[in-house]
Order: sequence, then C-alpha cells, then structure tokens
Amino acid sequence: MSEMLTAKEIQDLLQVDRSTIYRMAEAGRIPAIKVGKQWRFPADQLDKWLLSASKSPQPTYAVKEQSIDRSDELASLLPLDCVQLIQDSFADLLGVMLVLTDMTGKPITRPSNPCGLFQAISQVPHALQRCINGWHQLAETIDLEPRFSESHLKLKCTRALIRDGTELKGMVVAGCVAPEHWPPNEEEVDSMAAEFGVEPELLQGQLDHVYFLGEDQQKRVLAHIQQIANIVAHIVRERKTLIGRLEAIADLTSI
Repeated sequence: MSEMLTAKEIQDLLQVDRSTIYRMAEAGRIPAIKVGKQWRFPADQLDKWLLSASKSPQPTYAVKEQSIDRSDELASLLPLDCVQLIQDSFADLLGVMLVLTDMTGKPITRPSNPCGLFQAISQVPHALQRCINGWHQLAETIDLEPRFSESHLKLKCTRALIRDGTELKGMVVAGCVAPEHWPPNEEEVDSMAAEFGVEPELLQGQLDHVYFLGEDQQKRVLAHIQQIANIVAHIVRERKTLIGRLEAIADLTSI
C-alpha cells in the first residue's frame, strides 16, 4: 500500500496555504483520497503528478518573465518593505549609510541612516543624480570583493554585488564614511560645490555630519556588506521559487 501524506505535509512540500490544497483535492486536480473527514494523499501518485506538473508548459509565467522591465527587475523580485527593515537594521548596527540599487545605480530602497552631508545633497535633484552616477560607476568596477573607494562627495564608500546565479542583479552600497584627512579645506569644498552645482555653504554646514569610523569598524563594514547582499540574493531566489510554484498551482487549478 502506498504511503499516505497529510495535508500539512503537502502544504510544506508545495509551499501553499492549506485551503488551496483542499480546493484542489475537492476538484480532483491533485491525487487525493478522503478518509472520513480528512484528506490523504498517496505518495506514489503524488510523485507522478509533480513530475507531470514540472514538465507541463507554463505560458503565463513565461510571459510575465519576458514583460519585466530589466531596469526594475530587482525591485519586482523583492518584498521591499521587508528588505527596507533589514537594510535599516544593518545600517544602524554598522554606523554607515546603506542603500540598495540596481546595476545602473538607481536606488531601489530609501537610503538608511544617511549622513547630514548626503541629506543636504539629496534635496537637490541634479546633485542627487551625481551620486547615482557615482553608484553606477561602482557597479562597473572590476573588484569582486568589497573595498572602500572615494565617492564624489570625497567620502569613502563601498559596494557588494547581489547575484542571482551568474547574473548580477544589483548592489548594496555603504557610504558617508569620512576619510583619514577630513574635513576638506575651503578650496576643496568650493571644488565639490562646483562639481555638484550647489552653493559651497550647503556643504560647509554639513562637513561634521558624516561617519567617523576607526580601522576596525571599517573592516567590520567590509566583512558584513557582502553578507547583506547575500541575504538579499537569497530572498530573490526564494521569491522566484515561490512565484514559480504559485504560477504552476494557478495553471493546474485553472484547467
């Protein structure tokens, strides 16, 4: 006699709510036997059913995959409210600004723990775009491991890449870290202001509102930022798997 699985075991296997399983059983869309008031699922028949389902075409899902705007693909694959909370927590723990971007440097999340200097710049649209361009340049660097480099604000920043298999989806960017010789002198501030198209006074008043990290703290940031990127990549993979399962269930229940 074939082993019988419970609805709870099927729920864990398919990662869908139990009411969906019951509806599929009632409609005869999944191998099931009713014993009294309880549904049971023959394991051997279920194996064949899963194999058949995995081989069946899924045009609805394929169309959705093709219709995704590549520039917004990472955002479409993430539960952004959840990721924002994770990002906020890590930014507070590491004492830096964190932001999640796509590979063009476009922010996907709100910057967490932004320093005063970045906040002042971000109020000026064309100046903020200069920062985004800088993040885009970070994406194009060939460094595989995170390391600090100089941003256009003359502060230190780093990035970790978010991968989905062999494909790069985006970055976690950490910044607002003061370099060894900070603050810049008046001439350097004037040069920065000209580059960003803002008045020097806008920058001058925020030079002390950056993050001063010791060597050990900076090493801690470099050690953890890739872990943050890996967490985001894991969420992307799990979400894609879940979407695929739900689409397969939807196709089966619509037959």
